[in-house]
Amino acid sequence: MNATVEQSLMSKIRTLSPQQVAEVEDFVEFLATKVRKRRALDRLLAIAPALEAAGAAPMSEDDIAAEVDAVRAERRVREAGSTSKDSGADRS
Repeated sequence: MNATVEQSLMSKIRTLSPQQVAEVEDFVEFLATKVRKRRALDRLLAIAPALEAAGAAPMSEDDIAAEVDAVRAERRVREAGSTSKDSGADRS
């Protein structure tokens, strides 16, 4: 983003209420998440031919959903552990 566009956006954001700024922040995060998901899908699709050539069995949508759920659960546990350690350090 060039400096002119950035300055224009910042000028507009400064006129918004705190609630509107929170909405803008949520929207920006939504856009960033959308880009991350698209890139992850592109990476997955890029390796699909290699998986097929290696004889890997195709996964059903249920299999994929189960894998995604497992990864998300592991991430939540990891993040909860990290948060607990961080708050424990503050108690000292």
